[in-house]
Amino acid sequence: MNHVTQREAWKGHANCAQCTIRNSVLFSGLTEKDFEQIHKPIDQFELKAGEKLYTTGEKAEYMYTIRSGLVKLVQYLTDGNQRIVRLLRISDVVGLEAVLDPVYKHDAIVLQDVEICRYPASAARELAVTNPKLHHELMSRWKSALDEADKWVTEFSTGTSRQRVARLLLMLSKGDVANTSPLFSREDMGAMLGITTETASRTIAEFKRNHLLVKTTPTKYQFDIDSLEDISFGDA
Repeated sequence: MNHVTQREAWKGHANCAQCTIRNSVLFSGLTEKDFEQIHKPIDQFELKAGEKLYTTGEKAEYMYTIRSGLVKLVQYLTDGNQRIVRLLRISDVVGLEAVLDPVYKHDAIVLQDVEICRYPASAARELAVTNPKLHHELMSRWKSALDEADKWVTEFSTGTSRQRVARLLLMLSKGDVANTSPLFSREDMGAMLGITTETASRTIAEFKRNHLLVKTTPTKYQFDIDSLEDISFGDA
């Protein structure tokens, strides 16, 4: 893979006024006057699958808003294996801990090509003091992150392998009117769900045989939502 640095991938200053997801991102509650204060430090760039936004223990200087694509947060176990602890998608904030912590707690790795806006954590801290709306939004994002962490523990780390895979597919299909989504590598699925790569492969193969997953494009599958929900909440 041809790796590029963030400096090489950088496109330029973000055009917040024309942002198509502005109403759902961290700065959604800010006025045009507020944007005059924050716009200059925001950079916009693109990264390919496999690129890293940051690594565990790296100095936490920036937060990132996802404009498109998907990012995984990875922790490494003492035996060297990895565990994917969260997935972040459009409008999510990556590296929110930079507001309070000196270093990042995970590796943030691009899972599907992303377009990202990068904002200095120091500027966010300053603005949070002077702008109650932003402070409230930061707290809301913290709560959402905690809720998402609880979801991973309860939904993706319990139950049979079939239930875990079904729940993951249901999550991936949310927000898509056609109930479609790309699939990850079986290694990533195993790392998300706490199952082996072989188990993930067997389960996906079974779902395909039973037409719960039907390929619609070279990269996307359509999901049988009703059947996946039956598996997700059933005993099998």
